[in-house]
Amino acid sequence: MEQLLTANVATNLYWFGRYLERVEATLIEAVYHFDRIIDIDKNSGKDFYKKLGVDLEYTNARDFLNIAIFGNHSANINSLISYAKENAIISRSNMDTEAFGSVIELADLLKHSSHASFLIDCRFIDYVLSLISEIWGELTRKQKRNTSDYFIRLGKLVEKVDFHLRIEKDKEFSLVVMEEIDKIVSILAPNAEFLTHNENDSYEAILNSVNRKINKIIVEG
Repeated sequence: MEQLLTANVATNLYWFGRYLERVEATLIEAVYHFDRIIDIDKNSGKDFYKKLGVDLEYTNARDFLNIAIFGNHSANINSLISYAKENAIISRSNMDTEAFGSVIELADLLKHSSHASFLIDCRFIDYVLSLISEIWGELTRKQKRNTSDYFIRLGKLVEKVDFHLRIEKDKEFSLVVMEEIDKIVSILAPNAEFLTHNENDSYEAILNSVNRKINKIIVEG
């Protein structure tokens, strides 16, 4: 882990990991709520996006998918993957070449699919999810990890905690992920000291704990 990173590159690697994880998690949830809209609850998609701070309006399940992916709101997948692409471009020299190429390919696919005549279906989402899985695989196939790899991994895990808590799933899972975050933090900032967290901590307390650690590593490190 001899690789030296500037704070700017470290920050972009971290946010690349966060945005790619957010895209993946959002797509998985979108497919889940697509099925619920058809079979169980027409408002299921609205309830989900409400937790993401978005008021989503749609007429049916197919309309839900299109608006979820390409709608004019802060959680649309097209925008999120474009942010990941920007982070990747800034961090290009510290990222796996094939993974970088796959990110550009994915961003271009979503951009070209965003025109009004393109109809989203679950097969398209499954294809996008398969491309994201390939990117994660390309990023982790090396036997030896560099500092850049840890920052990407850190972003992925922090987003996993954030997203999981935001949609109000079990806190125990988030605490397990936090343990892995702490392991990476101890590698990147071995002399830093942080408060521990437990199942009694609130959503805000857990995320504040995460953010303090990230700031310590990226801003102060």
